[in-house]
Amino acid sequence: MTWTIAMSSKELARKTEVERVIDQRITQREAASKLGVSERQIRRILRRYRQEGDGGLVSRKRGKPSNRRTDTEVREAVQKYIKEPIMKGFGPTLMAEKLAMQKGICLSKETVRRMMIEEGIWEAKTKKKEEPHLSRPQRKSRGELVQIDGSKHAWLEERGPKATLLVFVDDATSEILAAEFVPEECFFSYGDLCKRYFKAHGLPKSFYSDRFSVFRDNHKGNLAYEPITQFQRALTVLDVELICASSPQAKGRVERANETLQDRLIKEMRLLDICDYDQANQYLPAFILDYNRRFAVKPASSLDFHRPLDATLDLDFLFSIHDSRKITPTLQIHYAGISYQIVTKHPAYYYAKQEVLITRDSAGLISAWFDGNLLTLKEIEKRPRQGAVVSTKSANATPLPPAYDHPWRTYGKKINGKPILTTLSTE
Repeated sequence: MTWTIAMSSKELARKTEVERVIDQRITQREAASKLGVSERQIRRILRRYRQEGDGGLVSRKRGKPSNRRTDTEVREAVQKYIKEPIMKGFGPTLMAEKLAMQKGICLSKETVRRMMIEEGIWEAKTKKKEEPHLSRPQRKSRGELVQIDGSKHAWLEERGPKATLLVFVDDATSEILAAEFVPEECFFSYGDLCKRYFKAHGLPKSFYSDRFSVFRDNHKGNLAYEPITQFQRALTVLDVELICASSPQAKGRVERANETLQDRLIKEMRLLDICDYDQANQYLPAFILDYNRRFAVKPASSLDFHRPLDATLDLDFLFSIHDSRKITPTLQIHYAGISYQIVTKHPAYYYAKQEVLITRDSAGLISAWFDGNLLTLKEIEKRPRQGAVVSTKSANATPLPPAYDHPWRTYGKKINGKPILTTLSTE
């Protein structure tokens, strides 16, 4: 009977050196040095080779289950857990974390990944080749540069509508400094989150954003100057620089944070059965605390660029829509299709034709300011429009068809330059 022995390249190299020792071409010490084993181990290998031949050089562990093999009961428990409907979409890393937290089963993410592949739950993804971009040096200090962005997504999956998650990520530490679910990405939503962030951490040196219309006026046309947005105006007063990135790759830190949030945050809220965005906003602080513990890094410098917020600053005033209007001689202001009467004890000439500052907050409240003082406004009710006055004859007039020889009927019908009169059929 013929036997076939499968040997690895390492075992074939060992066979070569053992035969050289037997032929007395090299010593046991030289063979041990080449194979990276001790002289005592070489003697064991020689003894097995003389007794069993080539089979004595093959590892005795081959074909046997590993001593580190996952226990059968544990494997069955894991397979049952990863197949649960609520765990749909979980990746190997997050699945391994949840196994440890909820089931007390501590396995490496690679072990979990192999089990998920065996069950047909996970499929290896090929990463798309991206165009190379020049890397931007990471800032060294916390608060030196804060990347801000909004991500519209179905955060509650089928349990609720889509919403936008606003995220502020520090460039030096990758920690999330502020986040909030809002219905849409707009000036007021960013303003509300900025107010919370400034009160909690202070004022950063600069913000890094995309070119969304909140941050940059993209319809400046042929103007000789670049108009500023309401958000830029507010940050200018606070002495916070706003930098608009030219590509998503430039603000990759917040983009990657959004990808992680769209994976982890969605599944965490699914496990907690969060069904509305009020509950989601209440859960965010706890999630951010765990996120920063896992993914935040230590900055290169211990210096913190955040500046304390001036207590005299009115953030609600700064993050309102600011506009200007001129007062009419009758002390009226017209704004957004509504007329307001200024109520004052001053004579009319004091305010007439003067320019005032109009502010509108997120609730739609309109205020007027003159020389830093708040004016008292009273909305003027619109008078109902009066219908046009017409005579009975005009109202009951019936349009008559034109005569048979009217130019409208003979237009374009000529022979030798003379018009042809058409007649109406009386049949």
